[in-house]
Amino acid sequence: MIETVGVVGLGLIGGSMAKAIHTYTDCTLYGYDTDGAVLSRALNEGVVSAALTPEHLPECDLVIIALYPEATVAYVTEHRDHFRKGGMVMDCGGVKGVVCTPLESVVRDSGFYFIGGHPMAGIERSGYAFSFPELFQKASLILTPYPGTPEKCLKDIWQFAQKLGFGHLQPSTPQEHDHIIAYTSQLAHVVSCAYVGSPSAPSFQGFSAGSFKDMTRVAKLNEDMWTELFLENQDALVREIDTLVEELAAFAYTIRRGDRERLRDMLKHAREIKEAIDKDC
Repeated sequence: MIETVGVVGLGLIGGSMAKAIHTYTDCTLYGYDTDGAVLSRALNEGVVSAALTPEHLPECDLVIIALYPEATVAYVTEHRDHFRKGGMVMDCGGVKGVVCTPLESVVRDSGFYFIGGHPMAGIERSGYAFSFPELFQKASLILTPYPGTPEKCLKDIWQFAQKLGFGHLQPSTPQEHDHIIAYTSQLAHVVSCAYVGSPSAPSFQGFSAGSFKDMTRVAKLNEDMWTELFLENQDALVREIDTLVEELAAFAYTIRRGDRERLRDMLKHAREIKEAIDKDC
């Protein structure tokens, strides 16, 4: 049973985790952020009970780390001897290989369990000021545990996550996660940024509707975080970009030729794929 929790990093995800834990559970909650003003705000609002210090780590049944991937590896490595024996540590990063692979040897004989995690939730804002407890309602939680992780750990985390509003548990491996997330998340951000890079973008006023808003929404991003995520998953992401470029080139070629039947077939094929995807959602 998870009764005492620590949250490291109180940005959008970590802050929302903390607020959801405060709102929906009776857990004792410790928090930490490198920005003292953010931590003070979380303390003053009563979201966290106290600052998370190395001395508090042995008390925590679960430590949730919501930092950039490199910082996550550094934090777990630095505090490997402080985590509670038999306790659990879960990260929230958007890539898993660069976190789970180097940490495997770090945690092997340390007495705690590290589980890679990725909450599939977010908005086009960043920082504690925009965090809110309902962020994870009906969201998917991806977990990438090491082989041999006790089933009880995964069960406890999932039961806890459901209290925070999560609606679906998706087990995976770090490799599968990074391959698929390059398509479902990272590519969408690349496309949105490239789309608003068009010289036509500033002329949208009065000529746009839902499709323009949908295409441009995730271009409003945290460039520091996404730079790290893109580069730490570059092989998978570049493959997806190359595939998209091929698809776009095929559309451009067909339209340029005025090939009505081929264009109609391509659009029909895309619609049918989308309808099939929607049935599985």
